[in-house]
Amino acid sequence: MLLKDKVAVVYGAGGEIGSAVAQAFADEGARVFVTGRTPGPVDAVAKTITSAGGLAEAATVDALDESEIEQHLEFVVDRAGRIDVSVNAVGFPTESMAPLVDQRADVFAAVLAAYTSSYFLTARHAARKMTAQQSGAILTVTALPARSGGAGLGAYGAAQAAKDALMRLLSVELAATGIRVANIRPHAIPGSPTIRQIYELRAKETGMPWDAYVSALASRTHTGRLSTLTEVADAAVFLASDRAAGLTGTTLNLTMGNLDD
Repeated sequence: MLLKDKVAVVYGAGGEIGSAVAQAFADEGARVFVTGRTPGPVDAVAKTITSAGGLAEAATVDALDESEIEQHLEFVVDRAGRIDVSVNAVGFPTESMAPLVDQRADVFAAVLAAYTSSYFLTARHAARKMTAQQSGAILTVTALPARSGGAGLGAYGAAQAAKDALMRLLSVELAATGIRVANIRPHAIPGSPTIRQIYELRAKETGMPWDAYVSALASRTHTGRLSTLTEVADAAVFLASDRAAGLTGTTLNLTMGNLDD
């Protein structure tokens, strides 16, 4: 098992990517603390993990509330003795996506603040706990628009690019303490709410059916298909494990060649 005896905290664990990552971590032997803003989805994830014989505990944590993040991590350390992995898979509603020239400044600023503040706060407090043990991995989920332009995405792409920059800065600062910092970059997972919301914005303009939209996205990849939640979760397991000891300050590219670097 790649994560045997590791202690992991997953923020946004009630969402598609967060729940898949949490379950994959548990399958690989990690003790997983799953969190989200509402109890129902994360309770369900924890129940699925424990029903399969894994170790999981759920908690309601607002990943934009510094005091809630700090209190929960204190709880985790009290319960498990350490924190080995922190994953921020938090997403925010994309209804504010719009052409930049049409987007209100306050909406643009709010989207940037939400994504960057959540990542900054969860990473900072995880790092403070990990420093004592001189090891750990801090991961987050970024997206293709951080590196590749797309019309009508508003502040979303800018927010993902800001997270990429934060990852690199954190990696430099934390390397001496044995903490690795890295991103995972999937793209257009068909089951994710983000891609569905982007499609709905496009459909208003183009009238394109959902299947045609997914096919058009897949045609831009090297494989002719889009990545799956299982592939993203498996990549997160590897990146969180000791097998990835040489990976820090970087982004694991899961865009299936859409971004070919």
